[in-house]
Amino acid sequence: QVQFVESGGGLVQPGGSLRLSCAASRTIFTIYTMGWYRQAPGKQRELVAGITTAGGTNYVNSVKGRFTISRDNGKNTVYLQMNDLKPEDTAVYYCTAKLGSGIPDYWGQGTQVTVSS
Repeated sequence: QVQFVESGGGLVQPGGSLRLSCAASRTIFTIYTMGWYRQAPGKQRELVAGITTAGGTNYVNSVKGRFTISRDNGKNTVYLQMNDLKPEDTAVYYCTAKLGSGIPDYWGQGTQVTVSS
């Protein structure tokens, strides 16, 4: 069973910043594309950002220029730096791992991000 250790969620005011972290096993980290999805109340889950083993990244349009995904291969950890947070970024954020295209193969337990004044 694949396990992720997620951290970094919380409550922040609009315009603030948070950094999410997700540690995975080395086997997963060196083979799978890592990513972050989110799900807001009443909405479908959406891909926020992804990063390949080679370091290629992609983002949903709504977070481009504000969020940055990165990976530390020495720590088997993927990060999501979130700046200039907006109330519409409020959601549960999930760390994911997948091979190829399509939906992820593995999901973390999720961490809540709430942006509110």
